[in-house]
Amino acid sequence: MKDDIMLSKILIVDDQEFNISLLERILVRAGFKHISSIQDPLRTLAVFTEIEPDIVLLDMHMPGMDGLQVLRLIREHTAADQYLPVLMLTADVTPEMKKQGLQAGVNDFLTKPYDRMEVVLRINNLLKTRQLHKQIQQHKNTLEDRVRERTEELQKAKVEMLHLLGRAAEYRDDMTGSHTLRVGRLSGLIAERLDLSKEHVKMIRMAAPLHDIGKIGIPDEILLKPGRFKPEEFERMKTHTLIGARILEESSFTLLKLAGIIAQSHHEKWDGTGYPHGLHREEIPIEARIVALADFYDALTHERPYKRAWTPEETIAEVKKQSGIHFDPRIVNVFVQLYAEGLLAKETMSS
Repeated sequence: MKDDIMLSKILIVDDQEFNISLLERILVRAGFKHISSIQDPLRTLAVFTEIEPDIVLLDMHMPGMDGLQVLRLIREHTAADQYLPVLMLTADVTPEMKKQGLQAGVNDFLTKPYDRMEVVLRINNLLKTRQLHKQIQQHKNTLEDRVRERTEELQKAKVEMLHLLGRAAEYRDDMTGSHTLRVGRLSGLIAERLDLSKEHVKMIRMAAPLHDIGKIGIPDEILLKPGRFKPEEFERMKTHTLIGARILEESSFTLLKLAGIIAQSHHEKWDGTGYPHGLHREEIPIEARIVALADFYDALTHERPYKRAWTPEETIAEVKKQSGIHFDPRIVNVFVQLYAEGLLAKETMSS
């Protein structure tokens, strides 16, 4: 640490040339190698910015701008987390002067006339403190970087977990698992046009792929049945909304809680005839209303073992027909506009 201290940059601000020469001789003999000095306090900020000193030796009484004024200027241009020691040079050792100096941010005082040993010791002590502060700051920055990296890793793991959970459910009736990803992208696209916050849009895009997670609890003979369900089979099929909600609702993660809301309510209808609770209009969470339309469009426009794929034109016509019945009219308007702009084709390509 001693060698590092000797390489520290020292700035002396004093209007008296004799005082500067004396301090420079003391510092050079002590082994310091980078010493700068100015007599005009008005030049302090320019020189300070240029050399970025490790310590400032500042005279208290100077014409044009006194030491306290110079110090306030220096502190304004010093980062809040940076420890820059300032050693005030003065013959005025009254309690009031010291109080003013300490309030302004002085770290220590050197009383004129100078004692050579005291000058070196006080400067060394302040520079050691600065070195330790820099080491602590570097350690803090390293820890922050590690925390940031770990947070990013956890975020990636969370996203991957969501994708895998979504695919686990969808894999039973969509061997590629692509439907869940397309519904997520479509839902995010709709949410953006509804002027939701960026964070809300991101949450919807990530949570939407879990809308059918409850299919895990539906038997294959029902889930994969071609053709229409018998009434009792349809009742069993409808329970996938409640199963999905139960799977996700106990999570402590906000994102999974949102996924649980979507899983439970994405089969509700605007006119109140949906399931599982027959919610009506705005009673249906906005996220579920968005995913309901995204899911409907993607399911119809892609082939399944038990049905042909509808054309986009056929599907959009049906979406318009269901405005105010199955779907929120405002969301339908947004969706039709996205279709007219050609944005749906890109988002519904197989992944």
